[in-house]
Amino acid sequence: MVDDPLIFSVRDAVASGRSRFALRHVGMRMPYRGVRSIAAPAPPDDLRARAAEYAPRLRDGQFFSHETALGLLGVPLPPFPWLPGIHVSAHRPKREPRIGGVRGHRLQTRDAATAHTPEGWPVEDPVRAGRQCATLWRIDDLVAAADFLLTELRPRVDADDLRAEIVRMGDSEGKALARALALSRHGPRSAAETRLRLLLVRNGLPEPEISWMLRDTEGRFVAELDLAYPQWKVGAEYDGRVHAEDMRQFARDADRWDAIRACGWEHVRILFHHMRSDGAPAVQKVREALERAGWRE
Repeated sequence: MVDDPLIFSVRDAVASGRSRFALRHVGMRMPYRGVRSIAAPAPPDDLRARAAEYAPRLRDGQFFSHETALGLLGVPLPPFPWLPGIHVSAHRPKREPRIGGVRGHRLQTRDAATAHTPEGWPVEDPVRAGRQCATLWRIDDLVAAADFLLTELRPRVDADDLRAEIVRMGDSEGKALARALALSRHGPRSAAETRLRLLLVRNGLPEPEISWMLRDTEGRFVAELDLAYPQWKVGAEYDGRVHAEDMRQFARDADRWDAIRACGWEHVRILFHHMRSDGAPAVQKVREALERAGWRE
């Protein structure tokens, strides 16, 4: 692991010649037993900073797992107010940690398949970690994670890898993993896009194309639409900005919207507040656009 001069284990500090008296200095925090830190306390919503406070305690055979592993690998986590826990696992006969603030897991005997973060921390294989989250997350969160694994993670995960893990290790109650995999798609660029797609289909609208390449009559590229209904020339996209902080980007986006409309398409922008109240406003906006284009339920 990459050494962090601000967060370190007492064991390593003593081995390097520091006195235990010095490690009891009033300016040092003790995030966990056996760990000292001179860094600011990790915010509750900063998973990486929270993991950094525990990392010096990792023993041989232990690794971050479950949602901790997925979050550290960049996989989208459930939206606020969900706060991921710190999960650390070990395969038998190794032992899991037993300490407050950490959820330890002793997994069945199996060859480890850990990846590593840029900091050098060992993390569970993303396919295995995805399965481990089946008892923690809702179905839409599992689908968003699967979409990311199939689309964005490098090296990319194959759907057959996800199916094989379910066959080998079993599904959760209610077959949440199989259901999530059936709903997952290659192509979404964000968890919000995945949740919008699921919301539209669940409310009786046609399933949209994902990452649709819109071209003009001359074949020139115009835009990549998050969700598209080519038959009705309707595109729907989630815009998570609370306000236009970057005016240059906003200007570029406005030109893009004009170009989409110039191709005869209706462009539906879904904003954060449209996804409230179970997303009913978002569904209504897309439904009305489709109906104007001739779609009938």
